[in-house]
Amino acid sequence: MKTLFRNTPKQLISTLPKVEFKGKIVVVHSQREVKAAVDFLKRQPIVGIDTETRPSFRRGQVYQVALLQVSTLEICFLFRLNMIGLPAELIQLLESDTVKKIGLSLKDDLALLKRRAPFQPQGFLDLQDFVKTMGIEDMSLQKLYANVFGEKISKSAQLTNWENTVLTESQKMYAATDAYTTLRLYLQLNELKQSGAYTIVEAQTPQT
Repeated sequence: MKTLFRNTPKQLISTLPKVEFKGKIVVVHSQREVKAAVDFLKRQPIVGIDTETRPSFRRGQVYQVALLQVSTLEICFLFRLNMIGLPAELIQLLESDTVKKIGLSLKDDLALLKRRAPFQPQGFLDLQDFVKTMGIEDMSLQKLYANVFGEKISKSAQLTNWENTVLTESQKMYAATDAYTTLRLYLQLNELKQSGAYTIVEAQTPQT
């Protein structure tokens, strides 16, 4: 029986070991690479998905989404949208109802992607909606992953420049880990939900 918090204590997260994607990371810069990557992804039954946007530190300045990451458990593709836009092949993936796409706070990601090109999203499942059906109130990916796997997702690269000519190793690892962890979370949570082999508890408030 798996014990899960209804609300994961924030102070718990800093004590946990860090998770990193251990699979292959492929950065996609060109149209030819897009086709090969999407051909592979369209054969997968389920993937994790996320986006990254260059942060703005000036009022009124907003950047377009720069990166779309799509991951299986073994390989993550990083599509550099600031270089290739949102090509037709990627739109086909986003509109596919045969590839289940797992994300978190998908409304925001999809809105950003639609600013690059119009499309009709299909096959998406938002973890925030899914966990509510299990009695879990965590809404952040970091809290959910800590709750289920007892590991911490590092956020150190979140506010870096995602439009850099070359992504750093830490940026690639951060982006791949986010997409991978959404998929791994769903697979584990769905298994628990189907089996009923979990219980929800309230976190204990530290004594002062």
